[in-house]
Amino acid sequence: MPNLAVNKTARSDYEFLEVFEGGLKLSGAEVKSAKAGNMSMRGSHVSVEKGELWLKNMHIGKYAPAGSQEEYDPTRPRKVLVHKRELQRLIGKTKEKGLTIVPIRVYTKGALVKLEFALARGKAKHEKREQLKKRDIMREAERQAKDL
Repeated sequence: MPNLAVNKTARSDYEFLEVFEGGLKLSGAEVKSAKAGNMSMRGSHVSVEKGELWLKNMHIGKYAPAGSQEEYDPTRPRKVLVHKRELQRLIGKTKEKGLTIVPIRVYTKGALVKLEFALARGKAKHEKREQLKKRDIMREAERQAKDL
């Protein structure tokens, strides 16, 4: 399952409570462009509208061999395909205070393009600082153990 795009800031900005997998509804040219690595998740987010999940602001560039694609919008909303039961659960959870749905990565599974996303709670600045301190302490302990 090679990663096509990864949301690098998601782990530092959010605490993941549950991780889900869903399909992405893309056009043929978008699939080829994504598999060629012509995509970015910077600034993308998942929202619930009219009982459906939508991935917004993910950039998939034009696929040059497909010819002229007039009126192609590289950041158009793309539907996320999940089971109805999961969708109902996610809608219920996002109505709780402080929970959101965050895209983590896009990858291939066979011929399909999948999205990994998480139900998450945003971290405060002091929580991020604490996480960095813990990471530094762990690195230092590993170095000392290695030197022994």
